[in-house]
Amino acid sequence: MAIGDERPPRLALGLYKRMFLAAAVIALATAGAVATAALLQVKQAANIFDEFSVPIAGIKAHGILDDVSAGGPQTILVLGSDRRFVDIKAKNPVRSDTILLIRLDPSRGATAVLSIPRDLKVEIPGHGTDKINAAYADGGPGLAVRTVRQLLGLPINHVVNVNFGGFQRAVNRLGCVYADIDRHYFNDNHPPAGGGGDYAVIDVPAGYQKLCGSDALNYVRYRHFDSDLVRAARQQDFVRQAKDQIGVGRIFSDRTELLKIFARYTQTDIRGESAILRLLKLTVESAKNPIQEVRFPAQEEGDFLTVTPEGLARVKDLFLNAKGSSRPRSGAKKTKGDRRLERKQSRRRASGVPAGLFAAKTAGEDNAIRLGTHVTFPVYYPRYAALGSRYEVADQRAYTITDRGRHRYQAYRMVVSAPGVGQYYGVQGTTWKAPPILDDPSELRRMGGRTYRLYFDGTRLRLVAWQTGRAVYWISNTLLQSLTNKQMLGLAQSLTRVGS
Repeated sequence: MAIGDERPPRLALGLYKRMFLAAAVIALATAGAVATAALLQVKQAANIFDEFSVPIAGIKAHGILDDVSAGGPQTILVLGSDRRFVDIKAKNPVRSDTILLIRLDPSRGATAVLSIPRDLKVEIPGHGTDKINAAYADGGPGLAVRTVRQLLGLPINHVVNVNFGGFQRAVNRLGCVYADIDRHYFNDNHPPAGGGGDYAVIDVPAGYQKLCGSDALNYVRYRHFDSDLVRAARQQDFVRQAKDQIGVGRIFSDRTELLKIFARYTQTDIRGESAILRLLKLTVESAKNPIQEVRFPAQEEGDFLTVTPEGLARVKDLFLNAKGSSRPRSGAKKTKGDRRLERKQSRRRASGVPAGLFAAKTAGEDNAIRLGTHVTFPVYYPRYAALGSRYEVADQRAYTITDRGRHRYQAYRMVVSAPGVGQYYGVQGTTWKAPPILDDPSELRRMGGRTYRLYFDGTRLRLVAWQTGRAVYWISNTLLQSLTNKQMLGLAQSLTRVGS
């Protein structure tokens, strides 16, 4: 990625939903009743948008957007423009990097979110077949709306166009985000990482940590050694963690400045008090529901991603009905080397080892011993590993993490690469017993004398945690959640203290 690249990450949905929700709290001061004071707050929010945001000209006049029925659900298309350094120099058209649909429908059990891969092969009206992000370059937000509507056959009521130069400003304003980083993300523009080109410089180590400003931006838009699907999963994972940490009270107390940041870096057709109030009321009614991410069922085909008619029908149904999926984010394709390694490890499986795992006590213990020389609390390691995986010794580390109260804690991270591009699972330990990532477990389960905290995405386990008197430990699934629930539970149950 070129120096000077301002390619925006996919829209931080949690951030926007919280902003909408905060504005709604302003607008609807008493349990949704529209009083005079609330209307004045709506006027204030509308005035901020009118002053700091540039409207998308002509999009309503040409009948591109579908009308909004009074009190009915709304579908919002969010676009993020892709501004690469080479394109800016050559004055090339700007493509959309983010294509996100949000469905606000209080009658359903969740607020649906659908991220459409930018490399998806589609028919662009009047321009032939191309990647879907080319629609923005060919005809701006209007053609992007028409292309998405033609693809899915869904009404689109509003469009929001985002330049994410303000992403890092908003993250910093909200006090940064604690994120579980699966591996070391590094590039300093020297071969082999840079390949001789000029790419965004990044140095974000593995492990649970606080990400601010430029580090957060570079992390969510990183794409050097993975795919568009992995990148989307990374961004959605960051969004989920940010959403869980950013409270309405925090946004309400800083509403004016946050609305200004939102407005400065946003173009939208949503203008005027009546449109804003209608959307705010709908958001308040939807706020009680959780966010449900709908996975787009794309497959790689050369430089494109493709989807079958059956896949489109299924994703449309899930989006309109806000139903979850128990499947991984996508199929993490295995290489021939991955399959050879799995066969070799399968032959080494000992009797009683859970399916999908192999005995790897020596490798785990060797890594744990090295980490144990840098921390004073017990280091636990898994006796097993997922088939086809290997420890990434260079990425593991022992370090110190600081909470929001500036208390310091010891921590360590083991990184294990799994089959598939960009797939890494991790073993984390820390003396910080109440990190935000462990808030609100989906389930507590007693197994083998330990009580585990289970965290699900749909019915897929994304994290399994366990606590001792001195520390907490957890196993994180890969970004595409390629490890099965049985593998995740087997790894967690095999956690063993060095010397045991």
